[in-house]
Amino acid sequence: MTSAEPAATPPAPPVSLTALLARRDLGLRLLAGPEDVSIHWVHTSEMADPYPYLLGGELLMTAGVQLADPARYVQRVVEAGAAALAFGVTPVYDTVPAELVEACARHGLPLVEVPPRTPFTAVARALWRLMAEARLYELRRVTEAQQSLAAAAARPAPVPAVLGALASRLGGRAVLFGADGTPSVAAGREVTAEATRALRDLAGVLGPRPGGPASASGDGGGLRLAAYALGGGDGLTLGVATERRGPGDHTIAGVAVVLLSLLTAPHRGAEAAVRDGALVRLLLGTAPAEIAETLGAGPWTVVHARGGDGTPFAAASLAAALGTPLVDTGEGGGGTRRADAVQAGGDHGGTRRADAVEAGGGRRDGTPVTVRLLLPASTPVTEQPGWTLGIAAPAPADELAAADAQAARALRRAEAVRAPLVRHRPGGLAALVDPDEAAAHARALLGPLTEPLGETLRTWLSLHGSWDRTAVALDIHRNTVRQRIARCAALLERDLDDPDVRMELWFALTSR
Repeated sequence: MTSAEPAATPPAPPVSLTALLARRDLGLRLLAGPEDVSIHWVHTSEMADPYPYLLGGELLMTAGVQLADPARYVQRVVEAGAAALAFGVTPVYDTVPAELVEACARHGLPLVEVPPRTPFTAVARALWRLMAEARLYELRRVTEAQQSLAAAAARPAPVPAVLGALASRLGGRAVLFGADGTPSVAAGREVTAEATRALRDLAGVLGPRPGGPASASGDGGGLRLAAYALGGGDGLTLGVATERRGPGDHTIAGVAVVLLSLLTAPHRGAEAAVRDGALVRLLLGTAPAEIAETLGAGPWTVVHARGGDGTPFAAASLAAALGTPLVDTGEGGGGTRRADAVQAGGDHGGTRRADAVEAGGGRRDGTPVTVRLLLPASTPVTEQPGWTLGIAAPAPADELAAADAQAARALRRAEAVRAPLVRHRPGGLAALVDPDEAAAHARALLGPLTEPLGETLRTWLSLHGSWDRTAVALDIHRNTVRQRIARCAALLERDLDDPDVRMELWFALTSR
């Protein structure tokens, strides 16, 4: 049993060798070893000793150009942790060497024969396609689980419902443990007494210690076990026991952790309960305008944050620090998001469905994540260690889409100027001009610019013409910034060094 998570995760779910062998167009044939092994990636090498170049878990493909000692070669491949070996017949060998087959059988290393008509690139392409299909399946599974858990949280008995939905989605047992390690609520299929004790012991590893681990995993009673500390500060933990652990299981459990932290938080009055119910309805896709009366006229504050250490519950910890249960975590980097929450409109005002809470999203390799939060405007938002915050101006419930765009811009500026927190500044001279007239002028002036050019020009102007800071804000090379700005000047037929021109363009860009 261990409290540590895997140090690295593959870029996509692994693919079974069985699935690759099932591709009849490739003509692959298993000569030795088992076929029920998982392949994480593919690598081709004609080195006499490929050990230094292998990461482990890969399908190693070779034509045996330097295969002097098959027994030694296989031993080194096994020591490197390769999942399987694929040997290409011709042009070096007419058949797979018998010594190689024998060595692979002895070590239990799957050996696959690649026929002359099948190039290695075709095998690699087939593997990547299978991985893409597996990843798409996993994303759909996570999305459906998010929706199921959010719907369960809105039921009359939400805690048992969430545990039941979690157990059903993961195909196992879900248990809520009290601070003393006593199971309080459980759902899902029954497990052995040994597995129950192991799960309770694993949950005890977390405990209520400040700064302790947020999650732990291990094995017990023939099952895969995981435990997660809830964010209510009262020592509750969630334990999960399953026969297998899929790539998306940790993310699904993270959704349940955020919802259970909300549902079990102590000292919640009737007003807070009503508000949280409205937030859950947001998660289920209700437009803000439809729940404005229940949610309250506001004002509300939308916050965009980027940072964290990439661990599964960094976003949940940030939400707890700011006092809100509603979190949307996007893919780390570039502002790209997997889910839309806290609003029913995108950055440009388009109506979109608000998807489920996703805590524990992003990768577990230290990569920062982008998070969006919704909280009452009366809640003070201060600097948070390890995070960069962009804060929108207070807005009523039916204007959350505009507030979301404000927060996104504030976050971009905060990253560009390397400030821990930037707030949107409304008003100014632009407020004295009729919005419709300003928008018409902006459309006419900026018509020649495509969206990438317009966004680059806006960011460049906001950062006083700094090439480097603009490159950082947009996550592109500084030479790309220079090329785009030069293209803007040519299309607009304006001198961008003229401060009057810059002022007019800035006004148009902010009015567009």
